[in-house]
Amino acid sequence: MTDLQPIRRALISVSDKSGLEELGKALAARGVELLSTGGTAAALRKAGLTVLDVAEVTEFPEMMDGRVKTLHPRIHGGLLALRDDAAHVASMNDHGIPPIDLLVVNLYPFEETVAKGGDYETCVENIDIGGPAMIRAAAKNHAFVSVVVDAEDYAALQTEMEAHDGATSYAFRQRLAQTAYARTAAYDAAVSGWMAAALGQDKPRRRVFAGELAMKLRYGENPHQDAAFYVDGSLRRGVATAQQHQGKELSYNNINDTDAAFSLVSEFAPGSGPACAIIKHANPCGVAQGETLEEAYRRAFDCDRTSAFGGIIALNQPLDVPTAEAISEIFTEVVIAPDAETAAIEFLSKKANMRVLTTGGLADPLAPGLTVRQVSGGFLVQDADSGHIGREHLSVVTKRAPSEEEIADLLFAWTVAKHVKSNAIVYARDGATVGIGAGQMSRVDSTRIAARKAEDMAKTLGLGKTPTIGSVVASDAFFPFADGLISAAEAGATALIQPGGSMRDDEVIAAADELGLAMVFTGMRHFRH
Repeated sequence: MTDLQPIRRALISVSDKSGLEELGKALAARGVELLSTGGTAAALRKAGLTVLDVAEVTEFPEMMDGRVKTLHPRIHGGLLALRDDAAHVASMNDHGIPPIDLLVVNLYPFEETVAKGGDYETCVENIDIGGPAMIRAAAKNHAFVSVVVDAEDYAALQTEMEAHDGATSYAFRQRLAQTAYARTAAYDAAVSGWMAAALGQDKPRRRVFAGELAMKLRYGENPHQDAAFYVDGSLRRGVATAQQHQGKELSYNNINDTDAAFSLVSEFAPGSGPACAIIKHANPCGVAQGETLEEAYRRAFDCDRTSAFGGIIALNQPLDVPTAEAISEIFTEVVIAPDAETAAIEFLSKKANMRVLTTGGLADPLAPGLTVRQVSGGFLVQDADSGHIGREHLSVVTKRAPSEEEIADLLFAWTVAKHVKSNAIVYARDGATVGIGAGQMSRVDSTRIAARKAEDMAKTLGLGKTPTIGSVVASDAFFPFADGLISAAEAGATALIQPGGSMRDDEVIAAADELGLAMVFTGMRHFRH
């Protein structure tokens, strides 16, 4: 094998015709013979290029609706033959197999077909067979063959050929081969994942995940950690699909926190009124609804102004100018919303470092999906937490039933608690959080921390009393003892919502009755580790 391998013959067969004409002309200008099939050959000929049909090489017509056209020794032999092996060369000569130096293939649009809701038969028809087979063959023989699977690599290929008088280097072919194998792996992952779902196999024997590089990040959670952001091609709205209008490149922590913020605010459909969620280190530090978006933001901000500094703000309705003006009063890392008024974006452009993202809509909090977490030696896979509780699911377990106002706040607090790291406690009143306790090893500690934060904000806002007085409390899991409930009552809470299910439920219920509290059970837990 020599380092430089000239490209004299190229086989091109692509579903995505982007950049095809330019590539074909560039290759033809260097005297490269073009082989092709079907629609690709037609597109190249339309561009005025001379193309040899694969069927002329194989001496077999395309058959079975195009399922069989490149699966032939004269194609795979041309891709797999070792040019420095005398026996391989002899076989090529004996059987009339022309060498293929460059393969340009992108695959049937299987992922796009699934994303558009194609039925089972349509999805099966969009599973490419010949394409992956050729890609794998060419990639294996990268000592001699260049393989290109993405249109974005066309320019790099032309630059490489210009640098080496129509040839490619071994290092370049190695990089192309790695990209090719990653593409076929991702393609097979998409097919196997779709088929498992279509067959109702929630725990298939082998589970594969794949992603495409969206951006290289400056670093990970900390500066000494390298990091990158990959997207999985799903249509779920969020930071992965958002348009960034301004601001610095997103960091690892920005992406993680923005995803948490948008997932939370998407729980509040636009029809339920304006809502705002402020996130810091993947935990809510303030969530509220309001008559206007600006009011929702200010009420969320007033839950914990200290933590909100440098946070992520997510809105459930298009960003308007009054809200943009209010947000600009403090340093904010990211603002994400379904849309934004042009004037609002222009106003925030003065904040050069603030990232402003729009998504085109909210995420569907009830949509099925998976969450994946890596552990040493493997990874954990579970359904996304799309659990939802409405008032019809509530069981009143105390002598006093909650009032209508309390029920509304209980459901609001429960929605927020779902997005708070366990152990999670959320105090809420009048559609706004007033105290949040997150991530503590003891539930009673979360209860006390949330109450203390509310007391601190009361002093900051010049309130005569802590806002937890008259509030309700949500707990993401059951109270194992009555002490957490008692702490909430001492802070002034009047009603509680929790899953129930503790061995000491009777003790906790008795304590609530003794304190005159209303309490409801949901029967659903929302741990978030």
